[in-house]
Amino acid sequence: MSGFPDTSFLCSAYREQEHSVIADEYMDALSTPLPVSTLLLFEFRNSLRFQQRLFLPDRSRGFSKTEAERMLRALQSDLQSGRLEIVPVDWADVHVIAERLSATHTAAHGHRFADILHVATGIHLGVEVFLTFDDNQKRLAEAEGMAVL
Repeated sequence: MSGFPDTSFLCSAYREQEHSVIADEYMDALSTPLPVSTLLLFEFRNSLRFQQRLFLPDRSRGFSKTEAERMLRALQSDLQSGRLEIVPVDWADVHVIAERLSATHTAAHGHRFADILHVATGIHLGVEVFLTFDDNQKRLAEAEGMAVL
């Protein structure tokens, strides 16, 4: 199985950002579909809606509805074409792993709920590479023995 992404990776893959070149190169080099969870897709889609909300009162924050819709279309296209693949996840097992990660790492390093769930999902799926541009999430994945892009 190829690497498992978090939301920061998807955002860089679908919108020009600081790490987009790295995300694009990774996506272009894929020979198999990139696995994604329903949780990851929900967080990504929700983040786009949140960015639209930020943009409305202050155009220096977030991004437009047009940009969010473009990103959603690109995501949907990649799901339909098989570039991304929704993989089945046993959420009860992910929650057990997440609880262990939280108990082991959160008090010392301040990991957020969704970040823990994404790393726990990667562990559950047995991925070797975790795809993130979030430094705190990177530290958590590395602490759990995963390589990080």
